[in-house]
Amino acid sequence: AIAEEWDGAGLDYTCLAVACEEIAAGDCSTATIVAVNNLVAGILAGYGNDAQKHKFLKPVAKGEMLGAFALTEPHVGSDAAAISTRAERQGAHYVLNGVKQFITSGKNADITVVFAVTDRNAGKRGISAFVVPTSTPGYVVARIEDKTGQRASDTAQIVLENCKTGHLLGGEGAGYRIALANLESGRINVAAQSTGVARAALEAAIGYARERKSMGKTLIEHQAVNFRLADMATRVEAGRQLYLYAASLRDAGRPCIKEASMAKLFASEMAEQVCSDAIQIHGGYGYVADFPVERLWRDARVTQIYEGASDIQRLVIGRALEEG
Repeated sequence: AIAEEWDGAGLDYTCLAVACEEIAAGDCSTATIVAVNNLVAGILAGYGNDAQKHKFLKPVAKGEMLGAFALTEPHVGSDAAAISTRAERQGAHYVLNGVKQFITSGKNADITVVFAVTDRNAGKRGISAFVVPTSTPGYVVARIEDKTGQRASDTAQIVLENCKTGHLLGGEGAGYRIALANLESGRINVAAQSTGVARAALEAAIGYARERKSMGKTLIEHQAVNFRLADMATRVEAGRQLYLYAASLRDAGRPCIKEASMAKLFASEMAEQVCSDAIQIHGGYGYVADFPVERLWRDARVTQIYEGASDIQRLVIGRALEEG
C-alpha cells in the first residue's frame, strides 16, 4: 500500500490484506514479518520527511531493508501511553534509554520505529516516534524469545543504552498519534493472517478426511466429520468477509476502527478454533509434528494477543456501540 513514487506497488489495503492471507496460508511467521514491515513502511510514508523517505522508505518498500516496530515494553502492553523509554534531546539528536519487549524482527531488522517519552509531564502527548537503524551503538538485542509458535519470526527484547538517533518522525509529541493511526491497518492484516492460517488448517483437514478410512468409508463421508468441516469452512469465509469489508472502508477513506476490531477479534479466535478442529479430525496424527496442523494451531494462537488482545477489541467495539 505504498505509492509507486516511493518504490511501492501502489496498491490498496484490500490487496495488502489478501496478500497477507495468502502468505499466512503458506507460513504464518512470514506473514507476520511482512505485516510488520508494511506497518513500518506506512508510518514512514505518512510521517517521514522527504529525506527520511529517501533514506528509509524506498529501501523498505523495495525489500532492501526490513523494518521493526517497538512500542511494547516489559510492563506495558495495551496501555501504550504508559511507556517509560526516554528520549532526551542533545543538539540535533535524541538519546534513547529503555527496554522494548516482544519486538517482531527486532534482531533481523535493519531499522526500528521506536516510541519514547520526550516530555514526561505531557502524558500521551509527550510520546514521540523515532527511526533507529539497528546498527546504531546502544541498540542491543538482549534476548530472543523461545515461543510456542511462529518460530521463524524472531521476537526480541531490545535494550536501548544511550542510543543516539536524529530521525524524529512527525515532530515531538506525535508518537501516540502515529501509533494509533496504524491500528486499523494492523488489525485488518492480523485478521487476514488469521484467516490464512485457518484456511490452511481447513485444507489440511479436508485432504486428510478424504484419504483416511474408518469403518469402511472415508472420514469425510461420516456425517459428524462432514458437519465439522462445514462449520470450519463457514467460519473461515466469515473471517474473510469481515476483513475484506474493513479493508474496503479503509480504502474508501472512511473510519473503520470498529470494523477492523471486529475482524481481528472474530478471525483470531476463529483461527484457533478451526486449527483445533483440524487437529481433532486428524486424531492422534494431528498432535504430532509429522503433520502440519499442530504447527498451524501454535502459529494461530498469538493472533489473539498481538495488535491488541481480544478483550481490547471487545472494549473498542463496545465503546463504538455506546457512542452510536
